[in-house]
Amino acid sequence: MDEIAERPGRMPSSAPAALPALSIVIPASNEAGYIGACLDALLASTYPAPRDPTPEPPVDILVVANGCTDATAAVARGHCEAAHARGWRLQVIELPVGSKIAALNAGDRIARGPIRVCLDADVIVSPPLLERLARTLDRPEPAYASGRALIAPPQSAISRAYARFWARLPFYRLPAPGFGVFAVNAAGRARWGPFPDIIADDTFVRLNFAPSERTEVDATYTWPVVEGFAHLVKVRRRQDRGVTQFERCYPALMRNEDKPRVSVRQALGLAIRDPIGFSVYAAVIAATRIARRGGLDWSRGR
Repeated sequence: MDEIAERPGRMPSSAPAALPALSIVIPASNEAGYIGACLDALLASTYPAPRDPTPEPPVDILVVANGCTDATAAVARGHCEAAHARGWRLQVIELPVGSKIAALNAGDRIARGPIRVCLDADVIVSPPLLERLARTLDRPEPAYASGRALIAPPQSAISRAYARFWARLPFYRLPAPGFGVFAVNAAGRARWGPFPDIIADDTFVRLNFAPSERTEVDATYTWPVVEGFAHLVKVRRRQDRGVTQFERCYPALMRNEDKPRVSVRQALGLAIRDPIGFSVYAAVIAATRIARRGGLDWSRGR
């Protein structure tokens, strides 16, 4: 499951064993049911130990529990001993207000590694992903990288149909689209200051890099789709607002957008191949447009 077919923008993983330090920032708001599995997967990574003794750990994990009313922080702290046993550091920061952007900035301020990985709390990385991100980003010029997303099997029939159809769309098939996981090196991170207060943080980071500066490494991660029609509409509504907000605030960055548009012919072909998936997807889009009102929010919809 870890290997995928050759894709544009990919880089081979062969490189010297020594790697730069890596910091992982995980915003987590009421993710007690997910953060444990996320951290278990990170701690099972094949990231090598430093070649020479160093005062800093090779991997620094920062879980930023923001606005939590559940046991997210406690579950995360329960993994500190396992991280220490690997020679890594796991820190848990608690913020009183739920804000993904505030969490990203809080974690980023104290991150020490020259390579920064931003990871959703419900993502499960494959063992080689961290190492291959680091090898790809260990270069002086600005660079962005991600893995290849595998959609976790949804429980509900509606979400299964939606996910199946969405996975056939051009954006999903782009090299390194970066939803759920994105990483940059020090030169790349220098392209902006604090994360801006916008919904589409992953789009903001991705479009700070030209397509030629973005790489999809040959390792996977598992990313979930929310369950049920109402939650799909809520998340889609947030995504659409995020796109509108981003285009309004950062029009110059749109020059780096390489997402192909779906033609009428392509849409008809997709609909013929998967009429049920198309019907569910179209219904979510239609319901999103009907419900388009109210303020901006970034919640995942669970």
